[in-house]
Amino acid sequence: MKGLKKCSRSAQDMDPRLVILSRGPGLYSTKQLVKEAEKEGWAVRVVDPMKLTVLIDESGGRIYYRGWPLECEAIIPRIGHSITRRGVSIVRQFERMGVIVINQSDGIANSRDKLVACQLMAEAGVPVPITANVGAWEDTVRAVNQVGGTPCVIKSNEGTHGSGVFLAHTEQQARQLVYQMLERDMRPLVQEYIQESHGQDVRALVVGGKVVAAMRRKAHGSEFRSNFHLGGSVEPVEISDRYAEIACTAANKLGLDLAGVDMLESRNGPLVLEVNSSPGLEGIESVVGEGFVAAEVARLLNRRLEESLSDSGAANNTEMTEAGSEAFGIYD
Repeated sequence: MKGLKKCSRSAQDMDPRLVILSRGPGLYSTKQLVKEAEKEGWAVRVVDPMKLTVLIDESGGRIYYRGWPLECEAIIPRIGHSITRRGVSIVRQFERMGVIVINQSDGIANSRDKLVACQLMAEAGVPVPITANVGAWEDTVRAVNQVGGTPCVIKSNEGTHGSGVFLAHTEQQARQLVYQMLERDMRPLVQEYIQESHGQDVRALVVGGKVVAAMRRKAHGSEFRSNFHLGGSVEPVEISDRYAEIACTAANKLGLDLAGVDMLESRNGPLVLEVNSSPGLEGIESVVGEGFVAAEVARLLNRRLEESLSDSGAANNTEMTEAGSEAFGIYD
C-alpha cells in the first residue's frame, strides 16, 4: 500500500512519521529501511538515541530532540549492543506514548541476554544447544561435562557479531576462558558444540511473524564463527517448514517483530543459537535482493498503522456513543 497520506491519513494531509533510532545513518541497513519506508509513504528521520532526552511528568512523559518534542507515529529501534540499557529505556518511553514500535523494549532486552533468551525459548519448546551459566570458575569442568565435554563453546552472555565467542578444545582452555571472563565481570556461558555444523549456520529473517528470507552463512579458513561481519560468505537457502516454524516461535517468544534467528543444523534438527533484535540486512539482501527485507518491514509498518487507526476510530466511536447516550439520558 503506497502513498499512505492519500489513504487513511488524508484528512491530516501529511505522511505518517517514522523515526529510526540509529547511531549509524550511513549504515547499509539504516539506509535501506529509510529508502523502503519512504517508498511506502512514510516521512522518515534518523535520530541518534543517545541524543534524546526523556521527560517524565504527570501526563506520562515526552521525548525531546535538540530542544524540541519528538513526535511520530512509529519507530524502528536499531539499538547497538553497547547502548542496550539506555536504548531500551528510550524505546520503553515511546511505547508508553502509544507509538508503534518495531521491536519493543522487552524484546530487545530479552534478545541481548543470551541466558534469558535460552530460558524463554526452552520454555516455548524451541530447541537450543545445551547451555550452562557459570558463576565460579571452579564449576567450569562440571559445566563442560554437562554440555557434552570438549570441544565446547565459551561465550559471553552479552555480545554481538561473534565477539566474545571462543571454541575451547580442552578443559584447561575452558577454565582459562571462564576465569578471564569472570575477572572482567562478564557472565560466561558454556555451550554444547555441534560438530556437524562447524563454521556454518542458517539465519532466518522473521518479519511480523513470518520468515521472509533465509541464508546459509559459512566461515572461512579455521574460523568457526560464521558471522557475515567476520568475513563469512552467504548463500540463499530454502528452509523447511520445521525450520521456519522454530524461527517464528523463537522470535515470538522473545517478543520481536523483526528478528534474525540463527540456527545450527544438527543431526537431530535445528537448534536456535541466537536471536538478533537488530539484524544486519546487507548479508541477507546480497542473496535475496537489495531492499527486499527492508520493504517487508515497511509493509509491516503499514499494517500496524492501519490497525492503530482502526482501533482509534473504534475507540472514538465508542466515546461518541457513550457521550451521546448520557446527553440524551439513555441508559442500559
